[in-house]
Amino acid sequence: MESAVRGGTRWRRFAVVMVPSVAATAAIGVALAQGALAASFSVSGQQFKVKAKQVDGTGFAQYGGIDAGYAEMTGDKKVLRPVAISAFQNAKITEMCQSVVTDVPLLGKVTMRLEAGGGGKPVTAKQLYLDIAELDADATFTNIDIGVAAKDTAKPAGEGGRGPAIKPGDRIQENGFAQQADRAVLNNVEQKAWATTAGTFTLNGLSLRLSAGDKAECYKG
Repeated sequence: MESAVRGGTRWRRFAVVMVPSVAATAAIGVALAQGALAASFSVSGQQFKVKAKQVDGTGFAQYGGIDAGYAEMTGDKKVLRPVAISAFQNAKITEMCQSVVTDVPLLGKVTMRLEAGGGGKPVTAKQLYLDIAELDADATFTNIDIGVAAKDTAKPAGEGGRGPAIKPGDRIQENGFAQQADRAVLNNVEQKAWATTAGTFTLNGLSLRLSAGDKAECYKG
């Protein structure tokens, strides 16, 4: 890794998950139960996998957060899950693959696989937020700040902010640890996520297929 914080910083394997402390998670849970915090939507009880040849984004920020979602595939029980929220003002995603495996009664496992962004026409997104559980990639950051307060990543550029606004409904520690950069380029991306939100999400060359079993997942592991 290059020693300079300003300029390009290259991390061979990028697998950072920043989450609030257990005490903070409990406090957020109480606030949710009391209706003090709004939830943008209830996250499903399934993670999904995303693989991409490259994610090239500008206005990058990452900080810890909490997703409230269903505990299982059936029922109304909800749980809180820690996530790393990766946010981009703008992003291009090359050769994106997204998959989720579901156990369907009477049929067994069925994989839904979505592909887009090939043939020289990448997926494009504005105001992109990824609620990540795991991430592996080869990453390069331009003008990176590590250790900035999460809420300050959303300040205007003239006041030191780099990332997009904090998404309404997101439950974060405003003064918690975060990092931001003018640009983030992630190659050979493999991630597990709970949710994705975007202002606009353009899927060029979209292909969606269902197949029996789990052999069509974007990647194993």
